[in-house]
Amino acid sequence: MRKSAARSVRRSRGRVQSIEELRPKAVQPIALRARILGLDPGSLVTGYALLECDGNAVRYVHSGCVRATGDEFTQRIQQIFAGIDTVVRQHQPDEIAIERVFMHRNADSALKLGQARGAALCAVFACAAQIFEYAPRQIKQAVVGTGAAEKSQVQVMIKRLLKLSDADVKDMSSDAADAVAIALCHAHSRRLSALLQANHVRAMAGARA
Repeated sequence: MRKSAARSVRRSRGRVQSIEELRPKAVQPIALRARILGLDPGSLVTGYALLECDGNAVRYVHSGCVRATGDEFTQRIQQIFAGIDTVVRQHQPDEIAIERVFMHRNADSALKLGQARGAALCAVFACAAQIFEYAPRQIKQAVVGTGAAEKSQVQVMIKRLLKLSDADVKDMSSDAADAVAIALCHAHSRRLSALLQANHVRAMAGARA
């Protein structure tokens, strides 16, 4: 006799225990405080940046790069994974912001970029942080105000918005700066989402009154 779909699904420890667990959960309130890890994946250099959000305030914490070396691409992928894994273990981010893959004219380059992105994402899964993706134009729009901004304009704006010192940006590579911009884009996005969520809650409370 077939078991009813409503009955528990037998799985090993740590996996789904019942069908109810597969159902969508209620939307959780957006936390006022969060540590964001921004990732700018590349097959040779992967930039990363950490920002702290506390209400409307956003503070720069740290940024850097994972530089993959060697002739074998598989070795470089392993280095990307290990490097980002180390960053995650050290800083314990709450949310991950990563650039969405865009169409590339060179199919081989696009494939390698996708694999590098996959290695970086696999390295963050263990920390159970939420992952958010943003298109390149979206990131530039959020930071500079136009999706057609140049890299130099992005770097100027992240320095201004985060009140970075000359020492902070002196040794910051373009890949790290891109990762800062990605994290900052997410910081702006979550702030807007929190406001919309709060307005929705107030509207619902007013309707019930």
